Order: sequence, then C-alpha cells, then structure tokens
Amino acid sequence: MSENTTPTATIETSKGSMILELWPDVAPDTVANFARLANDGFYDGTCFHRIMAGFMIQGGDPQTKDESLENLWGTGGPGHTIKAEFNDRPHVRGVISMARSNDPDSAGSQFFVCLGDADFLDGKYTAFGQLSAGDETLGDIGDTPVGPSGSGENSKPRERVEVTRIRVA
Repeated sequence: MSENTTPTATIETSKGSMILELWPDVAPDTVANFARLANDGFYDGTCFHRIMAGFMIQGGDPQTKDESLENLWGTGGPGHTIKAEFNDRPHVRGVISMARSNDPDSAGSQFFVCLGDADFLDGKYTAFGQLSAGDETLGDIGDTPVGPSGSGENSKPRERVEVTRIRVA
C-alpha cells in the first residue's frame, strides 16, 4: 500500500460482495490487524453469526467455520487482542467497526458493519472503515431471517451467510 492509496477491503459473501475503504489515519493498528488476518485467509469460510435488522451484521469469529461449535459462536478470536483506537468517525450505515467484550481493549478479529445509524457506539467502539460499494449486499445480509440466539437475543441467522473471502489491498 502506498501512502497515497486508501486501503480497501473486499468482503466476498454467499450473498454478494462489499468493498470498504479503510481508515488507517484514525485506526492504524486496527486496519493493520484486519488486513493481516484477511490476507492470511483467517476470515475465509467464516460466517455472519449475528444479524440485527436496522443495526448491524457481525462476523469474524473463526469458530463459525465449524457448525459443531455453534454454541461458542461469538466467543472466538485470533489468539490476540488489540488496543482500542476510539475516534470521531460516526457509526452510520456501512461503517465497519471492531466487536469486543466489556473490556475496550478486547477486540481481536470480530467485526461488525452498521446497517443504520448507531451513534450510541460512537467513541466506544473502533470504527475503521466505510462501505464504498455493495450496499445492496449489506442490505440483503441485514434482511436475513433470524431467530433467538443461545442468549435469547433475536439475532441468530436462520440461514448461513458465508464469508468466502476477505482481502485487503
């Protein structure tokens, strides 16, 4: 990546592709971590395991490659965490951000893409890019029928939405 080029992530899914412009200017370590995992094939074969209409789609858990681990989906990561890089970019439709637990510095590989405005996340989650192409795909994934998850949240997709490949260039 040259200094004058904005890095882009291409997320290929079973419902189509999305292209996101990444923001190394406000989240350099997050972008580097995401790019490294993506280009190493870490995300290939995972799925969006949490979908909340009007809010977000979440993926990036390596355990979603194995359907027998479904009760653990949402808890997996790459074996490391990264420090939060909170910034002033708003969480609006098409923004990609790092998922985490209650610890702000607990993000590793899981990410979410906003389906709508989520200003309550601003300054609390690391936003690191914005959708530049594939809004129809984002909408199609967001419209995936869901049922109750293990915790009772109405967010578990009733059909698998596979992440076939993510690459950053």
